[in-house]
Amino acid sequence: MTRQNYVFTSESVSEGHPDKVCDRISDAVLDAFLAEEPEARVACETFATTNRVLIGGEVGLSDRGRLDDYMGRIEAIARECIRDIGYEQDKFHHATCEVTNLLHPQSAHIAQGVNARGNRDEGAGDQGIMFGFAVDETPELMPAPIHYAHAVLRRLAEARKSGAEPTLRPDAKSQLSLRYENGRPVGVTSIVLSTQHADEAQTSDDIRAIVEPYIREVLPDGWITPETEWWVNPTGTFVIGGPDGDAGLTGRKIIVDTYGGAAPHGGGAFSGKDPTKVDRSAAYAARYLAKNVVAAGMARRCLIQLSYAIGVARPLSIYADTFGTGEVEPAEIERAVARAMDLTPRGIRQHLGLNRPIYQRTAAYGHFGRPPEDDGGFSWERTDLAGALKAA
Repeated sequence: MTRQNYVFTSESVSEGHPDKVCDRISDAVLDAFLAEEPEARVACETFATTNRVLIGGEVGLSDRGRLDDYMGRIEAIARECIRDIGYEQDKFHHATCEVTNLLHPQSAHIAQGVNARGNRDEGAGDQGIMFGFAVDETPELMPAPIHYAHAVLRRLAEARKSGAEPTLRPDAKSQLSLRYENGRPVGVTSIVLSTQHADEAQTSDDIRAIVEPYIREVLPDGWITPETEWWVNPTGTFVIGGPDGDAGLTGRKIIVDTYGGAAPHGGGAFSGKDPTKVDRSAAYAARYLAKNVVAAGMARRCLIQLSYAIGVARPLSIYADTFGTGEVEPAEIERAVARAMDLTPRGIRQHLGLNRPIYQRTAAYGHFGRPPEDDGGFSWERTDLAGALKAA
């Protein structure tokens, strides 16, 4: 029997966190190549430290000559990401940091396993397991701790970028511990917020006075009580931040990117990978399926696992778990999702419209629980498969 009364904690990090700076640059490179050619292949990794950004990995266009020409745009893409995030500090500035581009053409040995040819369908870009999860704790069908940890930082970023809070700087982290009763979130036991700021003289109390109204704004009424513990900049001054304060690397925040520890993660990161990489596309498909199962009323909580082998089109296995909340047996859900959606890499990309430049926006504040957008962004958050799943 699943526990009904407990405290669960999740964390988020802002777009200015060093790892998120790297995720943003990698996804911006991906978007640029997909805008050039929807079938472009990209596996881009970024490293950032004091006054330096290093970009590497594999890219591929159908015309190798165009690929060589396109490489000259990478530095400008990276600088624009850093500028938009807001870094203009002495040792990490969008205009003056050194940007090194080490991207190279995609390995032919990888391409031979992925590309469609003859009567053979396009294969998965790698082996691996991918998980999707949904729960009816929030309207977005996301676990409440990670959903609201993201919401706090997103709201503070809005206040910073609008000029309403000029003291705030880009690097920040949040952590929320929520109390559950009868399996439902009912209150916040502790709030941890660390944010970079402008002035050495700012104390923890000064920063709390700035951020508390925004935190109260995004959390549900009644969740903050006199017993809620507050830890705002608990180590004191936080002026040196971003890649100058700590090195960043693409793909190091996979739990922040997904469900905040409330569900398993297969291990593969998302950012910088084109949708032939099932690390990304199949994780999006699994979230889409789990969300539609919950939206259809088939379960209050649903986990979907998919597994793939490199060069093989169809998933090797489909697993579902409803944690005792299902209206139908998990085995029935497994059969239904296989009938309702083509889960080959090509089928996923076509169903969700993934061959579009829609990824830079996913690099901070979570890949899941965001509203679907008119241009196809966050298409995996639609609930348009609920009817088909019920029928299946």
